[in-house]
Amino acid sequence: MNHLIHSYMLLFNQENFAFKMRDKPDIQIIRQHLVLSCRMLKSRESENHPKRRFNMFSKKNIILLLASATLFVTPVYAAKVYQVATDAAYAPFESVNDKKEIVGFDMDVIKAVALKAGIEVQLHNTPWEGIFATLSSGDRDLVASAVTITPERKQSMDFSDPYFEAKQLIAVGKKSNINNFSALKGKKVGVQTGTTGDEIVQKLLGKTSPNIKRFESTPLAIKELLNGGVDAVVADNGVVINFIANNKSSSLKTIDDATFAKEFYGFAVKKGNKELLEKLNKGIAAIKADGTYDKIHKKYFGN
Repeated sequence: MNHLIHSYMLLFNQENFAFKMRDKPDIQIIRQHLVLSCRMLKSRESENHPKRRFNMFSKKNIILLLASATLFVTPVYAAKVYQVATDAAYAPFESVNDKKEIVGFDMDVIKAVALKAGIEVQLHNTPWEGIFATLSSGDRDLVASAVTITPERKQSMDFSDPYFEAKQLIAVGKKSNINNFSALKGKKVGVQTGTTGDEIVQKLLGKTSPNIKRFESTPLAIKELLNGGVDAVVADNGVVINFIANNKSSSLKTIDDATFAKEFYGFAVKKGNKELLEKLNKGIAAIKADGTYDKIHKKYFGN
């Protein structure tokens, strides 16, 4: 009897019979492994004791095999991996490097938050247009993409605690006579579709104004400014400053208008997903408390 159990234990170790599944173990799979094990045991018994018959279906052997199966067939529940959507065309917050990796301030922050919260995340490059729809469809669990928390957005999604303070900034050519936001009336203004820059320009020029030129990304809008297609670009300060810093020959200047209010970025989740929100907020608080956040901020924006 002990010999049978010992042999079965060896079989289990040698054959690596481990079940990784989210739900209960499949009894059919277990049965198949038991039958296979019995056959292998029968073969070993025959080799060691040629004259001894091994009855794999004897009551005693079946009971022993089933009993040992309950000891060694233990399901390993796979931890949930949270799927993160990000529009990786918004440096320094999110972009794709030469190695095709999604990198940036937001990416470092969400990874650090996940580590503190004890969760695992997987990043997905997702176009800005339609990025929030991935939450309602269930394709993504959260959006980490320099998303400004606004009352309008709160109606259709929930937000984590803020993790970054931003504001709008105007980019114009160095020789431009535009010196404030109101001076954009009658001018062609480039914005990224669906951003807060788009929203405030609509309030100034009108929602249906033909002078609002929309682009898939802020860098594309700025390039259109350099080509003379628009007179100005309104966008988040971090992205505008980063573009100019990395394109010193661009002959652009920025205008910080006093009417631009402070904005705050947060991680967006599906409406009502309180469990994930609690984990994210826990992680945000932790990285701010232990200095991790400050190190990440310094890496991208200096002191």
